[in-house]
Amino acid sequence: MSNKAISVVFAEEEHAKYAERICTLIYESALQRGTGIAKRSPEYIAAKIKGGKAVVALEGEKLVGFSYIECWEHGDFVATSGLIVDPEYRHMGLAERIKRRTFELARRRFPYAKLFSITTSLPVMKLNSRMGYKPVTFSELTDDDEFWKGCEGCRNYDILLRNERRMCLCTGMLYDPAKEQVQHSRLRPYWMYLKNAFKKIFHLK
Repeated sequence: MSNKAISVVFAEEEHAKYAERICTLIYESALQRGTGIAKRSPEYIAAKIKGGKAVVALEGEKLVGFSYIECWEHGDFVATSGLIVDPEYRHMGLAERIKRRTFELARRRFPYAKLFSITTSLPVMKLNSRMGYKPVTFSELTDDDEFWKGCEGCRNYDILLRNERRMCLCTGMLYDPAKEQVQHSRLRPYWMYLKNAFKKIFHLK
């Protein structure tokens, strides 16, 4: 089974037919891990797909992976959520392909938004770290009540409530494009110096 035979694409309306399958995979993943994944209805998943806010992984006509994005506070925050891979297709690097494609989708649609994720999955945390996400407290994430309502279907929701949404078993991770721009701007003078020095040495215009 080759990873190359699997296409990871931005979801289109025709992919809404996989909504039931996606919900099954989410539920089975939660049972297998023994940790919380917020439940989603097929209607909810289909709406994300039709709204151009999802990524699907396909081997031919078979759905083998999925993820989606949600925006909060008028697009100031965007969550990447629901990353799942069919158990038969794990340990092939597929999760990272889906995650990066979802990240690309979020950056295209909401280039100035802070991207965030809450997860109990160590592999997802490692993926996020490689893409520039940083661990943060929940206070740095969106305070939109509708986002936190989405946790009601999680088995650990009572822990979140007891801690007044300050902490749970999930780890919050944040990618802030503004900070990335600041970092790049600080390096710019050094790059300009090296570029000019290179031109002088090799007599380039």
